[in-house]
Amino acid sequence: MIRSLRWKGAAFTAPFQLGFVFLYLLPIGYAVHQSLFRTRQSGLGLGGATEAFSGLDNYRQGLTDPAFMSSILRVMLFACAQIPVMLFISLLLALFLDALTARLAARFRIVLLVPYMIPGVVAAIVWINLYSPEVGPLTPLGTVFGFDWNFFAPSMVWPSIGNLLTWHGIGYNMVIIYSALQGVPRELFEAARLDGASEIRIARAIKIPYVRGALVLTGLLSVIQMLQIFNEPALFRNVTPQTVNDSFTPIMIIYNKAFNAGDYHYAAALSVLLALILGVASFLFYRLTSREAD
Repeated sequence: MIRSLRWKGAAFTAPFQLGFVFLYLLPIGYAVHQSLFRTRQSGLGLGGATEAFSGLDNYRQGLTDPAFMSSILRVMLFACAQIPVMLFISLLLALFLDALTARLAARFRIVLLVPYMIPGVVAAIVWINLYSPEVGPLTPLGTVFGFDWNFFAPSMVWPSIGNLLTWHGIGYNMVIIYSALQGVPRELFEAARLDGASEIRIARAIKIPYVRGALVLTGLLSVIQMLQIFNEPALFRNVTPQTVNDSFTPIMIIYNKAFNAGDYHYAAALSVLLALILGVASFLFYRLTSREAD
């Protein structure tokens, strides 16, 4: 009987297991396999190309590639500035919703979640048009208030992308944090109010400590997403190629190596390196933030 139930349970999970194997494990294994080879031209380069086993040469080249390592450092520094701002705004919005009645919270939650429901590429195109000095309203608005800003300038391109990512991501993070707030016992709030605590004091002493786990989760997901950023810089590159080059982010380098340069083996090695760096960064972030939460 128990064995029969186990087989039935395994049958229910079979679609997921098959999808996980064919969509995740096999592509990862194939990428690792490709990263161990190199394409070599015979003779003077006029003959056919052959694949030769190169061991870890592609990985050594990737670790010493200044463009690739600089792009990772660039994105990490950007993440250290953008992610805290986004999570802080999401936390404030979640606290605001928690202070409303259930009906008002449901209405505002839908409105605040609308930016997240817009596809990332569409959102980037919308904001690029808003930033445009020819058709966008932001440049003329800045002129009215005495600001001569160029959202595509080298000093403004990262803030422009950061504003786009924050606008697009606060709704999703807000929902996760707000869901965690709903699990806080309401009796704690009543007891604190009876003791004379203000709403700000309740938020700082009760609500925020209870949602630290949700903040760790949203921060971890944001770190993973940030190191894989591609759509927004790629679209910005079409508008300002002199500012956003083809090595602006790690994924852009991998894309260009694979589909423009045709060096699939080196691109596979860079992908594996990025996955390892992403895993280490996520692990360190989780260890540090979860320890603080405890």
